[in-house]
Amino acid sequence: MLEINFHPFKNLESKRLLLRRVIETDVDEIFELRSNPETMKFIPRPLAKTKEDALIHLKTIDENIENNKGINWAITLKGNPKLIGIIGHYRLQPENHRCEIGYMILPQYNGQGIVTEAIQLILEYGFDDLQMHSIEAVIDPENKASERVLQKNGFVKEAHILENELWDGKFWDTVIYSILKRNFKG
Repeated sequence: MLEINFHPFKNLESKRLLLRRVIETDVDEIFELRSNPETMKFIPRPLAKTKEDALIHLKTIDENIENNKGINWAITLKGNPKLIGIIGHYRLQPENHRCEIGYMILPQYNGQGIVTEAIQLILEYGFDDLQMHSIEAVIDPENKASERVLQKNGFVKEAHILENELWDGKFWDTVIYSILKRNFKG
């Protein structure tokens, strides 16, 4: 079984991006992400209704890092500390050397390749630092933008599960994409 340890917290950098720790001053941007029905359209979780909801989410992110249960980064453009998205490793399965990634970005930054670039960084971290064997992403089958981003990053469709998640009175399908370490071209 893998030993997961996110300490010390590691920032990740690419040509355009700095992925850094989410901090309390990011609460406005987290609220903007989590309260936007369009941003949350494919995420079966409640919309943030207040900044307090966003602060609770921020504290959950922090607790998961502190307890080595999951890690999230603020996606920022180099030279600008403003959070424009969140990306991270969730649902760690150290016994299987597998985890799930998730991400979201403010709508005004869609279509610029930012999420694709950020995924490359966290895949490298997942395979090299965490020593994962496989990394998955679970998406709504209607989320074509997320599907394209995953495919650009070398993920392959593993499964389409019918009506396996109940949220807000509706059964949702989920699609699982994954990438194996040996297929990662980071």
